[in-house]
Amino acid sequence: MLLVDENVYEPSEDSFLFAENLALKAGQRVLEIGTGCGILAIHAARQASNVVAVDVNPYAVRCAMENAVHNNVRGKINFIQGDLFSSITESPLFDLILFNPPYLPVNTNEAVSWLSRSWAGGPTGRQLIDRFISDVPKYLRKSGRVLLMQSTLAGVDETMRVFLKYCLPAKVIAELSLPFFETLVLFEAKVEGTLH
Repeated sequence: MLLVDENVYEPSEDSFLFAENLALKAGQRVLEIGTGCGILAIHAARQASNVVAVDVNPYAVRCAMENAVHNNVRGKINFIQGDLFSSITESPLFDLILFNPPYLPVNTNEAVSWLSRSWAGGPTGRQLIDRFISDVPKYLRKSGRVLLMQSTLAGVDETMRVFLKYCLPAKVIAELSLPFFETLVLFEAKVEGTLH
Protein backbone atom coordinates (compact mmCIF):
# COMPACT_ATOMS: atom_id res chain seq x y z
CA MET A 1 0.00 0.00 0.00
CA LEU A 2 1.31 3.45 -0.94
CA LEU A 3 0.06 6.81 0.25
CA VAL A 4 0.74 9.72 -2.11
CA ASP A 5 0.75 13.36 -1.01
CA GLU A 6 -0.87 15.85 -3.40
CA ASN A 7 2.56 17.48 -3.92
CA VAL A 8 4.23 14.19 -4.90
CA TYR A 9 4.27 12.32 -8.22
CA GLU A 10 1.79 9.47 -8.16
CA PRO A 11 3.21 6.19 -9.50
CA SER A 12 2.23 5.71 -13.12
CA GLU A 13 3.23 3.55 -16.11
CA ASP A 14 6.89 4.57 -15.82
CA SER A 15 7.06 3.69 -12.11
CA PHE A 16 5.43 0.31 -12.67
CA LEU A 17 7.62 -0.56 -15.67
CA PHE A 18 10.67 0.35 -13.57
CA ALA A 19 9.52 -1.74 -10.60
CA GLU A 20 8.78 -4.76 -12.82
CA ASN A 21 12.36 -4.65 -14.15
CA LEU A 22 14.13 -3.87 -10.89
CA ALA A 23 16.35 -6.89 -10.26
CA LEU A 24 19.10 -6.90 -7.67
CA LYS A 25 21.05 -9.36 -5.59
CA ALA A 26 20.56 -9.75 -1.87
CA GLY A 27 22.89 -7.56 0.16
CA GLN A 28 23.53 -4.88 -2.45
CA ARG A 29 23.70 -1.15 -1.65
CA VAL A 30 21.18 0.88 -3.63
CA LEU A 31 20.81 4.62 -4.23
CA GLU A 32 17.60 6.03 -5.62
CA ILE A 33 17.62 9.59 -6.88
CA GLY A 34 14.17 11.20 -7.08
CA THR A 35 12.41 8.69 -4.84
CA GLY A 36 8.99 10.37 -4.99
CA CYS A 37 6.55 8.33 -2.87
CA GLY A 38 9.27 5.68 -2.39
CA ILE A 39 7.87 2.90 -4.58
CA LEU A 40 11.28 1.83 -5.99
CA ALA A 41 13.20 2.32 -2.74
CA ILE A 42 10.66 0.15 -0.91
CA HIS A 43 10.82 -2.49 -3.64
CA ALA A 44 14.64 -2.48 -3.54
CA ALA A 45 14.76 -2.59 0.27
CA ARG A 46 13.24 -6.07 0.27
CA GLN A 47 16.52 -7.42 -1.22
CA ALA A 48 19.16 -4.75 -0.60
CA SER A 49 21.28 -4.46 2.52
CA ASN A 50 20.72 -0.71 2.50
CA VAL A 51 18.90 1.84 0.36
CA VAL A 52 19.54 5.57 0.26
CA ALA A 53 16.53 7.46 -1.12
CA VAL A 54 16.99 11.09 -2.21
CA ASP A 55 14.48 13.68 -3.40
CA VAL A 56 14.62 17.46 -3.75
CA ASN A 57 10.94 17.67 -2.77
CA PRO A 58 10.43 17.77 1.03
CA TYR A 59 6.89 16.43 0.62
CA ALA A 60 8.24 13.44 -1.29
CA VAL A 61 10.80 12.64 1.42
CA ARG A 62 8.11 12.75 4.11
CA CYS A 63 5.71 10.71 1.98
CA ALA A 64 8.35 8.05 1.16
CA MET A 65 9.27 7.75 4.85
CA GLU A 66 5.62 7.12 5.77
CA ASN A 67 5.31 4.53 2.99
CA ALA A 68 8.46 2.77 4.18
CA VAL A 69 6.93 2.49 7.66
CA HIS A 70 3.65 1.13 6.24
CA ASN A 71 5.61 -1.43 4.20
CA ASN A 72 7.87 -2.52 7.11
CA VAL A 73 11.17 -1.49 5.49
CA ARG A 74 11.87 1.81 7.29
CA GLY A 75 14.98 0.37 9.00
CA LYS A 76 16.61 -0.42 5.66
CA ILE A 77 16.15 2.98 3.95
CA ASN A 78 17.95 6.25 4.69
CA PHE A 79 16.03 9.27 3.39
CA ILE A 80 17.77 12.48 2.32
CA GLN A 81 16.40 15.73 0.95
CA GLY A 82 18.70 17.05 -1.77
CA ASP A 83 19.26 17.83 -5.44
CA LEU A 84 20.62 14.77 -7.26
CA PHE A 85 23.94 13.78 -5.59
CA SER A 86 24.51 17.07 -3.72
CA SER A 87 23.54 15.58 -0.34
CA ILE A 88 25.60 12.38 -0.66
CA THR A 89 28.52 13.67 1.36
CA GLU A 90 30.63 10.74 2.48
CA SER A 91 31.13 9.34 -1.07
CA PRO A 92 29.80 5.82 -0.50
CA LEU A 93 29.82 3.54 -3.52
CA PHE A 94 26.66 1.75 -4.64
CA ASP A 95 25.95 -1.49 -6.50
CA LEU A 96 22.83 -0.05 -8.12
CA ILE A 97 21.70 3.54 -8.74
CA LEU A 98 18.12 4.24 -9.83
CA PHE A 99 16.63 7.37 -11.39
CA ASN A 100 13.20 8.03 -12.84
CA PRO A 101 13.86 11.69 -13.69
CA PRO A 102 11.63 14.50 -14.90
CA TYR A 103 11.92 13.80 -18.64
CA LEU A 104 9.03 15.52 -20.39
CA PRO A 105 10.07 18.46 -22.59
CA VAL A 106 8.42 21.67 -21.33
CA ASN A 107 9.27 25.33 -21.11
CA THR A 108 11.37 25.80 -17.99
CA ASN A 109 8.96 28.38 -16.55
CA GLU A 110 6.21 25.73 -16.44
CA ALA A 111 7.88 23.77 -13.61
CA VAL A 112 6.79 25.96 -10.73
CA SER A 113 5.16 23.55 -8.25
CA TRP A 114 6.74 20.60 -6.46
CA LEU A 115 4.50 18.28 -8.45
CA SER A 116 5.41 19.76 -11.85
CA ARG A 117 9.11 19.54 -10.98
CA SER A 118 8.67 15.75 -10.84
CA TRP A 119 7.91 15.48 -14.58
CA ALA A 120 9.08 18.73 -16.24
CA GLY A 121 12.51 18.11 -17.80
CA GLY A 122 13.18 21.51 -19.35
CA PRO A 123 12.98 22.41 -23.07
CA THR A 124 14.55 19.13 -24.27
CA GLY A 125 13.50 16.90 -21.36
CA ARG A 126 17.20 16.38 -20.55
CA GLN A 127 17.73 19.04 -17.88
CA LEU A 128 18.40 16.50 -15.10
CA ILE A 129 19.22 13.44 -17.21
CA ASP A 130 22.55 14.82 -18.42
CA ARG A 131 23.52 16.18 -14.99
CA PHE A 132 22.76 12.80 -13.44
CA ILE A 133 24.78 10.81 -15.99
CA SER A 134 27.81 13.10 -15.66
CA ASP A 135 27.94 12.58 -11.87
CA VAL A 136 26.80 8.97 -11.47
CA PRO A 137 30.19 7.26 -12.16
CA LYS A 138 31.63 8.77 -8.94
CA TYR A 139 29.10 6.82 -6.87
CA LEU A 140 29.24 3.41 -8.59
CA ARG A 141 31.23 0.39 -7.52
CA LYS A 142 33.38 -1.17 -10.25
CA SER A 143 30.70 -3.77 -10.95
CA GLY A 144 27.85 -1.31 -10.37
CA ARG A 145 24.84 -0.61 -12.56
CA VAL A 146 22.58 2.31 -13.33
CA LEU A 147 18.90 2.04 -14.21
CA LEU A 148 17.43 5.17 -15.80
CA MET A 149 13.89 5.69 -17.07
CA GLN A 150 12.99 8.23 -19.73
CA SER A 151 10.65 8.96 -22.61
CA THR A 152 11.64 8.76 -26.26
CA LEU A 153 10.63 12.45 -26.33
CA ALA A 154 13.89 13.19 -24.46
CA GLY A 155 16.15 11.46 -27.03
CA VAL A 156 17.14 7.81 -26.61
CA ASP A 157 20.24 8.04 -28.85
CA GLU A 158 21.44 11.10 -26.94
CA THR A 159 21.18 9.23 -23.63
CA MET A 160 23.21 6.34 -25.07
CA ARG A 161 25.82 8.81 -26.29
CA VAL A 162 26.09 10.61 -22.95
CA PHE A 163 26.35 7.35 -21.00
CA LEU A 164 29.15 6.22 -23.34
CA LYS A 165 30.95 9.55 -22.90
CA TYR A 166 31.26 8.69 -19.20
CA CYS A 167 32.41 5.08 -19.90
CA LEU A 168 29.01 3.61 -19.08
CA PRO A 169 27.79 1.67 -22.13
CA ALA A 170 24.00 1.44 -21.95
CA LYS A 171 21.30 -0.78 -23.38
CA VAL A 172 17.53 -0.63 -23.30
CA ILE A 173 16.17 -3.42 -21.08
CA ALA A 174 12.46 -2.55 -21.15
CA GLU A 175 10.08 -0.30 -23.03
CA LEU A 176 6.39 0.53 -23.09
CA SER A 177 4.56 2.30 -25.91
CA LEU A 178 2.15 5.04 -24.86
CA PRO A 179 -0.40 7.00 -26.90
CA PHE A 180 0.72 10.07 -28.87
CA PHE A 181 3.98 8.71 -30.32
CA GLU A 182 5.78 8.30 -27.00
CA THR A 183 7.56 5.25 -25.62
CA LEU A 184 8.93 4.81 -22.11
CA VAL A 185 12.44 3.37 -22.11
CA LEU A 186 14.39 1.83 -19.23
CA PHE A 187 18.18 1.92 -19.68
CA GLU A 188 20.73 -0.22 -17.91
CA ALA A 189 24.29 1.11 -17.92
CA LYS A 190 27.39 -0.49 -16.43
CA VAL A 191 31.00 0.50 -16.00
CA GLU A 192 32.81 -0.28 -19.26
CA GLY A 193 33.91 -3.88 -19.39
CA THR A 194 31.12 -5.24 -17.18
CA LEU A 195 28.15 -4.97 -19.55
CA HIS A 196 26.82 -8.41 -20.46
